[in-house]
Amino acid sequence: MTTFKDHFSQVAYAYANWRPTYPDALFDAITAVVPGSAEVWEPGCGSGQATRGLAARFANIFATDPSAAQIEQHWAKEAEAANVRVAVEPGEATSLADRSVGLVAVAQALHWFDRARFFAECERVLRPGGVLAAWTYQDMVFSEDLAPAADAFRAQIEPYWPSERAQVDAGYADYAWPFPALPAPTLWLTAEWSLPQLLGYLGSLSAAARCRTATGHDPVQEHADALASAWGDPQRERSMRWPLILHLRQKPVGAA
Repeated sequence: MTTFKDHFSQVAYAYANWRPTYPDALFDAITAVVPGSAEVWEPGCGSGQATRGLAARFANIFATDPSAAQIEQHWAKEAEAANVRVAVEPGEATSLADRSVGLVAVAQALHWFDRARFFAECERVLRPGGVLAAWTYQDMVFSEDLAPAADAFRAQIEPYWPSERAQVDAGYADYAWPFPALPAPTLWLTAEWSLPQLLGYLGSLSAAARCRTATGHDPVQEHADALASAWGDPQRERSMRWPLILHLRQKPVGAA
């Protein structure tokens, strides 16, 4: 097994329960350029936030993650999705055969990969004309009344972000992609959440987990009162939103 930077096994349960799911518009953009009959590889699948959307649109999904804890929490295990297989594998070295898939779909994970090795795997497993779809969502955009409490929380965990976080902030803009670009729409990730759902999400952030480990203090707990004061009725649902950046890259039809 290839070694990997494991930032999520310790928060696998929180990740599975509190991360938002992806909008239909994202999958619509992918299905516009990849037929539903395509075999799909989803490396870095985590607990399956993207897998469920892919499984609703594509015939067969092979979802992999190097974290056994994440795979144990994967959505497909509970849903018993017949068209989804899961496995503990790194993105840089899959068991898939050469030229065996029409889509490689990477949700909020590409910044953790050894990109040179992963892109070489994409070259190997994608059929000519196949598509690499990779997306990331950036920091949540808070409303004005929540922003002061949220900014104080973010300031506390800021030193604990892994260096790869900068790639998310940049929207993967400076990557040396292996294939030519296809047009991709501007998207937003949205969720209707109560306060407990927001606090659960904040607790699933890798920087929050690293802060807890390093300091012995829970940054979510320390800022919960301020967030609650700004929120009002904790069961009131608010619209949460994140910028969602999608990259679509197509392996040339004439490629080997």
